[in-house]
Amino acid sequence: MLLPFIRTLPLLYYNHLLVSPDSPTLSPPYSLEKMADLVAVWDVALSDGVHKIEFEHGTTSGKRVVYVDGKEEIRKDWMFKLVGRETFCVGAAKTKATINIDAISGFAYEYTLEINGKSLKKYMENRSKTTNTWVLHMDGENFRIVLEKDTMDVWCNGKKLETAGEFVDDGTETHFSLGNHDCYIKAVSSGKRKEGIIHTLIVDNREIPEIAS
Repeated sequence: MLLPFIRTLPLLYYNHLLVSPDSPTLSPPYSLEKMADLVAVWDVALSDGVHKIEFEHGTTSGKRVVYVDGKEEIRKDWMFKLVGRETFCVGAAKTKATINIDAISGFAYEYTLEINGKSLKKYMENRSKTTNTWVLHMDGENFRIVLEKDTMDVWCNGKKLETAGEFVDDGTETHFSLGNHDCYIKAVSSGKRKEGIIHTLIVDNREIPEIAS
């Protein structure tokens, strides 16, 4: 992931790669008009899933368009001021996001994304400390399970699950179901101050390896 994005005409960033507007790789579903002004794309992992944020910036008209997961959230066709910021919400939890537009020099612009008031990098670093994420494949379907350690909320494929917690001899267990499968997240002390609590996902009595949040 490249941060921040910098645009100098007539080149633009598309899916984190610098390409020319007349490149043959620029094909549907994007229109040529959109591709000409598409300057930044970010993938943001939240509890309810990974969201794609796209930003168009017309450096002659000042146009600003924000898409979240392909849906248009903000459109301003004419802006006299070419720099500034656009704030919107992402995901089921309405997480606050802000795109900052700053001039570098001449016709060069820098685009940075903030999530909940933090730079994307700092937000993701903090998120890796406050969440656990597991991905598994069952019954022909992929499941992305996220535990928010501060609230003990459990999300799966964009939805917050109903859970039931119970104390056990060596810690706690948070139980929930995925279809006909019994699942729980076990929390036990690591015995080490720096590591804190260790969370493990068990599905049908099988431990599921964690991935990076």
